[in-house]
Amino acid sequence: MEQRNLKRTHFSFMLPIKNNKVGISELKPIKHPATFQKSLRATLIIGQVFSLFPVQGVSSKSASNVVFVWCSWKFIYLLLSLLGQIFITMMCLYRVLHNTSSLNVTTPVIFYGTTCVTTLMFLRVAMLWPALVRHIAHVEDQEPYYDKNLTYKCNTTCAVVLSLALMEHILSLLSAFAGTMVCHGENLTHQTFVKHFYPWVFNYLPYSFLLGVLTQFLHVQSTFIWNFSDLFVICMSYYLTSRLEHVNKQLLSAQGKYLPETFWRAIREEYCRAAQLVRQVDDVISGVIFISFANNLFFICLQLFNTLEDGIKGNGECSSRSKGNTSSLLGGYEAAAYFLFSLVYLIIRSIAVSLIASQVNTASNVPATVLYDVPSPVYCVEVQRFLDQVNGDNVTLSGLQFFSVTRGLLLTVAGTIVTYELVMFQFNTQPQSSDASSTTATLQL
Repeated sequence: MEQRNLKRTHFSFMLPIKNNKVGISELKPIKHPATFQKSLRATLIIGQVFSLFPVQGVSSKSASNVVFVWCSWKFIYLLLSLLGQIFITMMCLYRVLHNTSSLNVTTPVIFYGTTCVTTLMFLRVAMLWPALVRHIAHVEDQEPYYDKNLTYKCNTTCAVVLSLALMEHILSLLSAFAGTMVCHGENLTHQTFVKHFYPWVFNYLPYSFLLGVLTQFLHVQSTFIWNFSDLFVICMSYYLTSRLEHVNKQLLSAQGKYLPETFWRAIREEYCRAAQLVRQVDDVISGVIFISFANNLFFICLQLFNTLEDGIKGNGECSSRSKGNTSSLLGGYEAAAYFLFSLVYLIIRSIAVSLIASQVNTASNVPATVLYDVPSPVYCVEVQRFLDQVNGDNVTLSGLQFFSVTRGLLLTVAGTIVTYELVMFQFNTQPQSSDASSTTATLQL
């Protein structure tokens, strides 16, 4: 009996005991690389809703599935939208030629004209997009990195920007409804509304319900295209900054340490690939950056000028405040509420685009502080080459190479705005055109 027990214990010692239960504490979270396709997926899909980005495969995980196809419903949608925008622009231009020239009459031409240019810029981006995505995928395969906040930042920014844009458009509609009720009494119909809101179309063409709906759709589309151009620049800047910060984290962890020359060569080559990626992205999207900054600059100047000229209120002969209408939703202050919200939102959005896009340049200069702290015994040719490249190279986004988006650009633009406002406020003595009063300046744009 004792011998049998000894054998049993002997075999229990020799045979491993299998345990099918998995310890939860031993599990490690699975990390997924922060890919370019995944980070900008929601942004690009939103762009396609507004007729931009006629590219196939934007929601695919594989870069090989991203292609630009001329004969596709996305391209046809863009082409029809572009023709519609050109039609509205021509109607606005016809109105300018047949009325006294003023800022209020010219503003719709610039608004819809820049929408056409923005659409063409995004068409160029779409044509170059497949090659850019494949190049970025190749870089990511060589140097995968894990930024769990990148996709979250892009999606959150999309939600915030589009929500504020929607709120701005709703306030513009409330302002237009209130102005129409004051000008036309309680007889508020679709015909009276579109004639009041879009005089550049219905002052010269007969009203029809289909034309009214089409004009409203093109107006909404133009408004969101304007906002999307800023959103696109922000999300692209997020990704490029993240790539550079990935290099910076490795450098900051090595600051002051005695490391071999091979480390500095490897990290310098990785920085070179990130800098080259910024240049290639800039070659593709620099047109969008230019039109985005130019658009924001013009409308900030225009809104501030109207503020200095008329105060924060809806100007025009049919202003609900001037008629004392208190039966409306905001008690006659719809135009003032929209004007104030639009001005503040435009300034904040423009500042955000400038600061976030300038982070690319700021992140590219971080390695210099680490390289200055390399100990003398390990200072080598690779460190010197790295330092020369950081100090001598200008890694930044630009607007068609006319300007570089750096932190100093914000102060330059602010100085330009102040100079413009002083000059325009001093020399503008021409009275507002009566035909322009119904548009309530830029408030309805």
